[in-house]
Amino acid sequence: MKTINIRIPEDELEILKQYAEQTNRTQTDILRSYIRSLKGRIKGLPE
Repeated sequence: MKTINIRIPEDELEILKQYAEQTNRTQTDILRSYIRSLKGRIKGLPE
């Protein structure tokens, strides 16, 4: 597994933190789920 570091504004980080708390998920889980959701949006990529 690889590691990725991102730089985001404080207000966006706060949104992620609040969403994670409300959904009882980790920030990593939320970001991984969103990235997986992008697969269906890539043209020519088999699902």
